[in-house]
Amino acid sequence: MPYPYVLLSAAVSLDGYLDDTGPERLLLSSPADFDRVDEVRASVDAILVGAGTIRADNPRLLVNSPERRAARVAQGKPEYPLKVTVSGTGELDPTANFWHTGGEKVVYTTTEGARRLKETPVAADVVALGDTLDWRAVLAHLHDVRGIRRLMVEGGGTVHTQLLLEGLADELQLVLAPLFVGDPSAPRLFGPGRYQPGRLRLVETRAIEDVVLMRYEPTAPGTGTLPSAADRRWLALACELATLCPPSDTAFSVGAVVVAEDGTELARGHSREGGDPVVHAEEAALAKIDPDDPRLPGATVYTSLEPCTRRASRPRPCARLILDAGVGRVVTAWREPDTFVERADGSGMLGRAGVDVVVVPEYEGAATAPNRHLVAR
Repeated sequence: MPYPYVLLSAAVSLDGYLDDTGPERLLLSSPADFDRVDEVRASVDAILVGAGTIRADNPRLLVNSPERRAARVAQGKPEYPLKVTVSGTGELDPTANFWHTGGEKVVYTTTEGARRLKETPVAADVVALGDTLDWRAVLAHLHDVRGIRRLMVEGGGTVHTQLLLEGLADELQLVLAPLFVGDPSAPRLFGPGRYQPGRLRLVETRAIEDVVLMRYEPTAPGTGTLPSAADRRWLALACELATLCPPSDTAFSVGAVVVAEDGTELARGHSREGGDPVVHAEEAALAKIDPDDPRLPGATVYTSLEPCTRRASRPRPCARLILDAGVGRVVTAWREPDTFVERADGSGMLGRAGVDVVVVPEYEGAATAPNRHLVAR
């Protein structure tokens, strides 16, 4: 199901700390960067912090600029973004600034946490998610029930770590401050865990007074049958590639990308590429990769339309090409309709062979767009 775009925002010292252990919060950003953060807050639908951040920093999480708040109202938005926190225990201070400034608030918690919050209520909507907190359930509720499309996450380190480890962060905005903390008991931005292999993609770097803003995007595919933020980005690219296909009345326009486990793009392709009137997208992409490439078994194939299982133009359909290449995961936007082949079920064929198949239906519109003349038949 669709989730909001998740933007992680943090400022750290040169040695990777979010704060020191003094009684006052360590100010890592510069005045100009605080204004940038205010601008980002004004651009999102909701701001989230963990319960630990509320206890440690007692933040207000406001849009401070009157002009930016007025612009939100002029656009038909609330004056302030929705303020969100998560707490497994429900142990929250009802006098904290979080509850008494800004606009609407919501707490995501467990069944036990909701019971505790009935005894010690806070000025917020309380959503119980069962025995444990599930980030996917939090994001789905924010998207589907609260209408949140862009979510800014401002900490703390535990929340940032969990969202990255689960592959749910679309972007990391990291500000590097020119100072050291050097206290091993001070809070750090990220904790231990199995992060994505390989390198994130740097999309922007900017000096802001004496700090540096760096914006990164995760690139490594997800694992198993749960889509990650990076999966969505690669699938969007596959759908864009489908628009490059020469038009046809007898075949679909499809785009495909093959991505290694560490987020390295191995190849891309699209239907009828290079003047070949019958080549398929997955076929075109896989043909560009050495069949002995050791990265193929851990790779993911992203394709705007599920791989074909029967075709007249070549001896091996795309689902068979993927199996023969040893690829273990496929992410697609659109199940093949019966336009040319009845009950094709490429996803089923791959799944029965042990391939993890992920269908992300919110991209179906982008996948069908260059094929409207065929689907409308």
